[in-house]
Amino acid sequence: MNNTNQNENWNILQTMFPLNWRELAKETGSLVRKLRSFKDEEEVMRTLLLHLANGYSLRETVTRARLSGLSEVTDVALLKRLQCSEAWFKTLCLSLLKERGVDMDKATRQDVQMRIVDGTIVKEPGKTGSEWRVHYAIHLPDLHCDYFKLTARKGLLTGESLKQFPVKKGDCIIGDRAYSTAQGIAYVANNQGYSLVRVNTGALSFYHLHEDKKFDLLASVLEIQAEKITKEWRVKLQAENKSWIEGRLCVVRKSQAAIDIALKKLKREASKRQSTLEPATIEFAKYIILFTTLPEMKFSTSEILEWYRFRWQIELVFKRLKSLAALGHLPKYDDVSARAWLYGKLFVGLLTEKLIHSARIISPWGYCL
Repeated sequence: MNNTNQNENWNILQTMFPLNWRELAKETGSLVRKLRSFKDEEEVMRTLLLHLANGYSLRETVTRARLSGLSEVTDVALLKRLQCSEAWFKTLCLSLLKERGVDMDKATRQDVQMRIVDGTIVKEPGKTGSEWRVHYAIHLPDLHCDYFKLTARKGLLTGESLKQFPVKKGDCIIGDRAYSTAQGIAYVANNQGYSLVRVNTGALSFYHLHEDKKFDLLASVLEIQAEKITKEWRVKLQAENKSWIEGRLCVVRKSQAAIDIALKKLKREASKRQSTLEPATIEFAKYIILFTTLPEMKFSTSEILEWYRFRWQIELVFKRLKSLAALGHLPKYDDVSARAWLYGKLFVGLLTEKLIHSARIISPWGYCL
């Protein structure tokens, strides 16, 4: 691609950035190091995005930047620049999330520390590159990555589990269906924390609160046949040591458009496996079903669903990023590098979402003037 096309694409991409993105570089201390080989913050961003968005290694990134006339920098210097940019990328992510209607300022709870947990696979460049599983926890409302851990992709104690994360009193761990296990929820409870997870109906069995009788989850959710109607039930589940964990099921029916998307995905996956969908699976796909141990006196059903919506907005970005991250080279020399890389990836994902949204909706030419 020639320089004219590169500059045109860059100019379009800049329209997706927060308006004060250059100022934020200075305000967050990202330019505390002398620019040296970079002319300005724009060249810094363009070079970093080569690494973050394209999945190039640091060495390949600096080579491409030099050949394109973008910058003359070593791979070591670029890594240090990435480390300095952690707060910059984090602040940019918060700005873009706010544009999506996820206002973290309104999500603050002083008595409970909300933490989103997730995991993704990272593959180092090359045919024989090692594969790692990245486990990370993001603190709400400030999007601070407060825990970051690398494990092998396969093997004992490497899978996605709430047990991968340290939990302290008052933490509320928000996870998707991969974290919907009784042993994980029990681990959080034993550390005086709370859980809020999307229910995996094949992994969790619930019982009536005041009797050891199984709770009929399917029959209960089928009571909700209209959109925008929420309902909750007090239930309990059994941990490995036979102790009971009390909590609530919070349920809302999806919109018809969301149901159609979910069913289409299920049918596609069943076709790949050459299997038949169970009727219960089809019905469960029409609902968002959450289990939480948060106290009902402090958190209503709608608040529980709203907290999961915050997580979902961020998860959508990482879902799109997982294919990109699989190509990326994780700078795993230290925690600062890893966190900066993670925030940079999140920024790339948010930009991607915004570009797609703008191309489809905002204008016939596909970007803001």
